[in-house]
Amino acid sequence: MKNIPHEKTLDSSLALLSDGYPFIQKRSKRFHSNIFQTRLLGEKAICLHGEEAASIFYDNDKFRRSDAIPKRIQTTLMGEGGVQTLDNEAHRHRKAMFMSLMTPESIEQLMNIMAKDWRAYIRKWEKMNYITLFDDVQEIICLSACAWAGVPLKPTEVRERARDFGDMVDAFGGVGPRHWKGKWARRKTESWIRGIIRQIRAGKLQVEDGSAAQVIALHCDLEGKLLDRQIAAVELINIIRPIVAISFYVTFAALALHEHPAYRAKLQKGDDNLVEMFVQEVRRYYPFTPFLGARVREKFMWQGHKFKEGTLVLLDVYGLLHDDKVWERANEFWPERFLHWEGSPFDFIPQGGGDYFTGHRCAGEWITIEALKVAVRVLTSCMTYQVPDQDLSFSLSRMPSLPKSGFKISCVKEIRSAPSSTSRPSRCPFHHM
Repeated sequence: MKNIPHEKTLDSSLALLSDGYPFIQKRSKRFHSNIFQTRLLGEKAICLHGEEAASIFYDNDKFRRSDAIPKRIQTTLMGEGGVQTLDNEAHRHRKAMFMSLMTPESIEQLMNIMAKDWRAYIRKWEKMNYITLFDDVQEIICLSACAWAGVPLKPTEVRERARDFGDMVDAFGGVGPRHWKGKWARRKTESWIRGIIRQIRAGKLQVEDGSAAQVIALHCDLEGKLLDRQIAAVELINIIRPIVAISFYVTFAALALHEHPAYRAKLQKGDDNLVEMFVQEVRRYYPFTPFLGARVREKFMWQGHKFKEGTLVLLDVYGLLHDDKVWERANEFWPERFLHWEGSPFDFIPQGGGDYFTGHRCAGEWITIEALKVAVRVLTSCMTYQVPDQDLSFSLSRMPSLPKSGFKISCVKEIRSAPSSTSRPSRCPFHHM
């Protein structure tokens, strides 16, 4: 049996806050090992890096999730009692509910709604001196997600609700004010959504058959009982919140277009394959998920190392996406890497790995990809704008990360001209609704 390399420190929590996304990868390089041991918040944790480690991490016979998510994350980002905290048959049953909402037809419906909302905001932006893209995209996506999910949202409350969803996401790597803002946002949002669930069940709110609000409000557990109203609220938020979080990726996509203008010109020609590659590279290159956690279900051996039951294990997500042993030119933005990419469920894991239906891979990953495609097409083919001088740097020590300015744009103009009969078909989603 091999000894696991370990940090000679009482606790690495402050180092994690300082290093941020590269925390595990930096130590993996220092130890020349894809496994090492540290202590976080006073608890021993084994950190894993690499594709083979990801494959083991998503083995449900070896790991459980039920008690791996810290309370501070449940009370801000994910909610208590949600699908992410379940295991075994209970997880599979609840996950099936989420996957039932991810049909191609349902996702297409959401994208059509999103394209309309983008157009409405662009026409508003035309009258403004400048806008902060991140803030307004949060609103666009929140508005779209709620309409698609069957959650009523008054125009006067869009900004507040969008910020609340955003604050929940922003809290996962924050301490102090950021954490408390996220906690307060979750309380407000859960109270609001509990009311929606109550109205649906009482027949006072009619929602579309098959919508997320209806499916979750009427979902029964393995014993045939309706979900507790609080749990149903958590799960409906678990549909909307991750969609709103796509605003982080959209902002980074705008940054990529600004810093790599050659791709903007190519994307304007309507190459769908390039749109797909560009979106996937945004998801790979820019920081989003730093790492994921689980606990050892039963003791086992891996690569000569012993894993004891109940041990906290963290999988390096960001580091794997920037591992030069897995990715050529790993620290460059290069969409063409996906031209002939034949990956596995364990090497490209920006939103988690493994299997969609029986494992813990993010149920909303398909929505993220399609929403980013809509955003990239809008930013390149449906509008023109200028990018004034600003601080576009982003810090890897801040989780989640974002360009410091939020990406301000000015002089916005919608491209209204429809394509002529002899021209190449427009790829602007406005022209295909």
